[in-house]
Amino acid sequence: MSTLSATLVETENYVFEKLTQYDYEQLVMVQDKSTGLKGIIAIHNTVLGPGLGGTRMYAYANERDAIVDVLRLSRGMTYKAAVSGLNLGGAKAVLIGDPTKLKSEAYFRKFGRYIENLNGKYITAEDVGTTTKDMEYIAMETENVVGLPESMGGGGDPSPVTAYGVYLGMKASAKVAYGSDSLNGKTVLVEGVGKVGTYLVERLAKEGARILISDVNESALKAVSSKYRAEIVPVDAVFDAPMDIYAPCALGARVNTESIAAMKCQIIAGGANNQLAKEDQDSLLLKEKGILYAPDFLINAGGLINVYTEWNGYNRETAMSTTENIYDSTLRIYEIASSQDSTTLDAAKHLAEKRIADIAKVQSTY
Repeated sequence: MSTLSATLVETENYVFEKLTQYDYEQLVMVQDKSTGLKGIIAIHNTVLGPGLGGTRMYAYANERDAIVDVLRLSRGMTYKAAVSGLNLGGAKAVLIGDPTKLKSEAYFRKFGRYIENLNGKYITAEDVGTTTKDMEYIAMETENVVGLPESMGGGGDPSPVTAYGVYLGMKASAKVAYGSDSLNGKTVLVEGVGKVGTYLVERLAKEGARILISDVNESALKAVSSKYRAEIVPVDAVFDAPMDIYAPCALGARVNTESIAAMKCQIIAGGANNQLAKEDQDSLLLKEKGILYAPDFLINAGGLINVYTEWNGYNRETAMSTTENIYDSTLRIYEIASSQDSTTLDAAKHLAEKRIADIAKVQSTY
């Protein structure tokens, strides 16, 4: 068997094993030579409604990495929508390429055509590497897009709403860990000061928290540090820093066997997706170490809530008030985990899975 044939067989086996293991509905590969478009759309579960999830654009090292990312992200969206009580399914898309080099009107309009071909089963939005402007181009070819600019009736940048949900989840965690939800005087390390991280820092500063920040972007670090009097921590020293709360707001998998062993925090509550490198193993390690983990798909759901409200005519106040439910939902997850002696991740996943199973029974009567 040739090297190419062996690689194709290995990839096929990997993909179908994962699709079967976590019960994905569909994986769509798209490409367009003229624009340089190479993308993957993963639809995990549409029992509660159409799959909604942003389009991430990133220069993946290879196709396998892109597949791994889109599968994990789409499954996370299923849990995020279900546990938040939204009538949405889980899906996600990734575009393989450098967002600073490949973007064009034709590129995103072509991608919009592929989304349109899915007949409403997938609704996209902005994500890492894409913007509201990109969504405008997609909207020229399909109605199955949200996260549009306010000038087009959309919600604009969802980052403030996402950060608000993370902040509320953090406060609920503090209430459980410390007996009070006040963050005044608590040391919080925010790793990743992009849009969500910066809005989170702003809220923490207003509450009087001691703020540590870390990022690979030096200019962003300096700007946030200067504005909010935050102390800069090098990326390679994050887990050496004494802190009460660790808030991962960059890319995923920062919580792993090695980092957990070094952690000095009592709480993990951040905005990044897929924070745990190995979900079951790492959530159990956190429980054994006594670190309270706020499941990422629960507390970072503000962005999803924000775009969900566009369906009925966008209103920022409605999005913010709905996001406030994250506080009580977080407390409920901790209560369930404590009563069942389970990890907080398992408690959140089981709650989401129960809602999906219950609604599946309702729909079976049609």
